[in-house]
Amino acid sequence: MVLQRIILGMLAIAPMSGYDLKRHFDSTVNYFWSADKAQVYRTLAALVTEGLVEVRKVPGTAGPDRQEHHLTAAGRARLHDWLVSDLDRQPERNAFLARVFFAGELDSEELTALLERQREAARTTLATLKAVRKSTPEPTDRAERLRLATLDNGLRHARAELAWLDALEKELA
Repeated sequence: MVLQRIILGMLAIAPMSGYDLKRHFDSTVNYFWSADKAQVYRTLAALVTEGLVEVRKVPGTAGPDRQEHHLTAAGRARLHDWLVSDLDRQPERNAFLARVFFAGELDSEELTALLERQREAARTTLATLKAVRKSTPEPTDRAERLRLATLDNGLRHARAELAWLDALEKELA
C-alpha cells in the first residue's frame, strides 16, 4: 500500500517510465523506502488497472519508444487522501538489532565483529547520503525543501547509529 503511494508521489513530481521510477527509487527515496524492479513494475501495473496512472507512448529519439506513466486526477486524489490521513505505522524490522538482542551468545571477538560490520554499513550510508546532499542543489520551493528534509533525516539517523555504536562499545569495554 505504501509503495503505491510513493510511486504516485514520484509521478506527481514528474511523469516517468518504469525504468526512471526504479532509478529514482535507488537515488532518492532508497534511504527510507526500497523497492526492487519487480515490485515497481508490478505496482505500476496495478495503479494503471485501478485508473490511478495512465501510460502514454513517447517516441524514442535514439532508441525505442518509451512507456511514460502519468498521474491521473484519481491518482492525485488518492495521493492527497494518503498525505492527509492518519499515519500508517509500519512495523519496524531491523535484522541487526535482532542480532544484538541475542548477541549475549557471542564471545567478545564475535560481538566486536558484529558491531564493526554495522559501523561500516552506517559509515557507508553516511558517506553516500553526504555525497547526495553535496550534489543536491539548494531548494527553491517548499516541495524541494521537504524532499531535502528527508535526506537530512537520513543523515541524522546515520550519525545517531554511529554514536549509539560508540556508546555501546564503550559500555561493553
